[in-house]
Amino acid sequence: MKIQINDISLAYSDEGQGPPVVFLHAFPLNRTMWVPQVAGLSDRYRVVTIDLRGHGESDAPMWRYTLDRFAEDVHGLLAHLGIARATFVGLSMGGYILFALYRKHPALFQALVLADTRTTADTPEAKAARFSMAQIAYRRGVSAIADLMLPKLLSPASWEHRADLRDHLRAIITGNQVSGIVGDLMAMEERPDSTPLLSTISVPTLVIVGEEDLASPPEEVESMAKQVPGSTFVRIPRAGHLSNLENPGAFNAALLTFLTSLENSGL
Repeated sequence: MKIQINDISLAYSDEGQGPPVVFLHAFPLNRTMWVPQVAGLSDRYRVVTIDLRGHGESDAPMWRYTLDRFAEDVHGLLAHLGIARATFVGLSMGGYILFALYRKHPALFQALVLADTRTTADTPEAKAARFSMAQIAYRRGVSAIADLMLPKLLSPASWEHRADLRDHLRAIITGNQVSGIVGDLMAMEERPDSTPLLSTISVPTLVIVGEEDLASPPEEVESMAKQVPGSTFVRIPRAGHLSNLENPGAFNAALLTFLTSLENSGL
């Protein structure tokens, strides 16, 4: 399905019935990265997945992207869908967007799930790396971005032995447009340090990380979780940065345990 939001066509899926759970994907993927979670949750929950601007079936305008703009896209879609409060799940860049959304619209949050993400702003070295990646995308196209990103997204074992997953992710990445890739990189490079936000989060929070995540080291993610009052922290075994795809069984189990606890507590 598609809707016109903030001057772009935004693609999304809306499946199942029950308490709403909204998923925000990682860079440089799209909403299909959540297929295992849609399959595992949509019999009990209303599951909304979104192609963020610049990704998948959504428009990819050649213009300046920001995390606040991503957040307003999500806010506009939820208003259209009549969702006043939801549990939000964001992985990597999806987590960055949730920090922006929480700053702007905290009343939207029933609960929060942060997966394989971080709060710190880019270092000068990381900013230089994003600039370099943007130039590679411009000069060599999205296939070169897939070559760069895939080893960072997967655990060493998945990279070496799971050709099916590598091929699936490559197809997702190369389905994006250069304008979207570059827009994402600019948005992430400009993101603020969200560490001070952690102690102010007042909704139930689950923090997840793949135990072999190279991009968001588990120790750093665990430290982040300790700063969120009352949060739950879960390591996903046999998984890297894309813990929801590398070990969907363990990821879904952690998510369902958390969601069930919300229902049992009357939230």
